[in-house]
Amino acid sequence: MTDCKTTDCKSASALRDISAQDFLGFGVQHVAYVRPAILNGQKVFSIHAADGTPLGYHDNFDAALVLTRQNDLEPVRVQ
Repeated sequence: MTDCKTTDCKSASALRDISAQDFLGFGVQHVAYVRPAILNGQKVFSIHAADGTPLGYHDNFDAALVLTRQNDLEPVRVQ
């Protein structure tokens, strides 16, 4: 039997029950992902909202992270 706090169990249960549409919007205003991409033949790091909406890009990974944080989003790297 798993030992969990009541609020943790309720949160986990609530996440399992959300709709696909609600899941797409989860974190959209708080999280962005940064991933390598090719743009016009050059390697860049593209920045996307949690729902996949392209937000921008930079040719330097660290600069892409800074740009993301400057826009009040928490970056998550995707390979």
